[in-house]
Amino acid sequence: MNYIKKLFGIPDLRDRVLFTLLIVAIYRIGSHIPVPGIDVERLQSVFNANSLLGFFNLFSGGGLSRFSIFALGILPYINASIIMQLMTVVSPQIKELTEEGEAGRKQVGQYTRYLAVGLSFIQATVMTLGFRQFVLPGTDLTWFVVFAVIALVSGSSLVMWLGEVATEKGIGNGASLLIFIGIIAGLPLYVQNTYVLISSGTSWLNVVAFSAIFVGMVMLIVTIQEAQRRILVQYPKKSLSRTVVGAKDSYIPFRLIQGGVMPIIFASAVLQFPLFVAQFLGPRVNEILSVWYHYDGLIYNLLFCLMIFFFGYFYTAITFNPQDISDNIYKYGGIVSGVRPGTETVTYLDSVISKLTLFGGVCLSLIAVVPILSANLTKVTSFTGLGGTAILIIVGVALDLLKQIDAFIANKKYEGTL
Repeated sequence: MNYIKKLFGIPDLRDRVLFTLLIVAIYRIGSHIPVPGIDVERLQSVFNANSLLGFFNLFSGGGLSRFSIFALGILPYINASIIMQLMTVVSPQIKELTEEGEAGRKQVGQYTRYLAVGLSFIQATVMTLGFRQFVLPGTDLTWFVVFAVIALVSGSSLVMWLGEVATEKGIGNGASLLIFIGIIAGLPLYVQNTYVLISSGTSWLNVVAFSAIFVGMVMLIVTIQEAQRRILVQYPKKSLSRTVVGAKDSYIPFRLIQGGVMPIIFASAVLQFPLFVAQFLGPRVNEILSVWYHYDGLIYNLLFCLMIFFFGYFYTAITFNPQDISDNIYKYGGIVSGVRPGTETVTYLDSVISKLTLFGGVCLSLIAVVPILSANLTKVTSFTGLGGTAILIIVGVALDLLKQIDAFIANKKYEGTL
């Protein structure tokens, strides 16, 4: 209760929280406005029968199964961010822009937005043509495609803008927050489905076992998210006016999962690609995918784990530079405990972060597949779609949100305005 008083007792923080809630309300309203001309009931029955489509439907807050104007959600922007981050590795021009400070980052951000609009146009076209079998009788197909593509691209652009505005004027990362809201919006339905399972004869013991695994997953994720490897940095004593001053030692904290929820979000976004391409390749390809490429299938989950490892290492590579850290330590006269300055420090830091990334990738992969295995073992399938990925995003975003609120409160105390 005291925390809530602080939350709404600080005017600046209260305004940010209320602004964030407004953005969330707009997003949820938009996800319930379907594009005219689609048979929503038939479309939803397909999503209910396909666990993989149901999983991807989470990221749009249910908007995909309703074919709403926000059906694409924030994913085109995330895909564009992935491509632009890849470009920083292969394109010297983009890399130079990212190193030019705030102005360069703004320019890269603008390129990302343009690319996101282009991707949303492609995805909207593919999705609309793929869902043409669900068009209501008497609807002109040509005009439906034109109108639907315009509506979906406009909706995706608005969601992208809402995410950026939420980041700037609200609390937390806007893009992650919108995904978070979309996931938790489906929780009441999962609870209802569990009640239906119990009513139809599913054992209470199985439900309790599945719930225990679910709670254990949350506890494990919190532990992993907060886990750090601290590197001791020692500073030599200095002599000032015949007085020996000993500088305090400090630590460099390296998180177990450097990229947080981003590697698993990126992996999920990439795994959508075959589904969109299949819409153009005919019903035969869709049948093959439904057999081999499904949410609880071996191939899908192997690809998922590989993508998690790839994006884990990739995200670490573009955000972590051991040479810069070594130079900064040397600049201020410090040394990593037990390691010589210079090349040895760079090698040591690179080794530490590589081991952490490897172990973090293993943890993320386990988090992704354990809920699927537990659902198959307990036969509690009511939470299909709400796997480790969704739990990780929920916990990660919630922890990040709480940290930002605590940091805001601490900053106000430091300024003496609280």
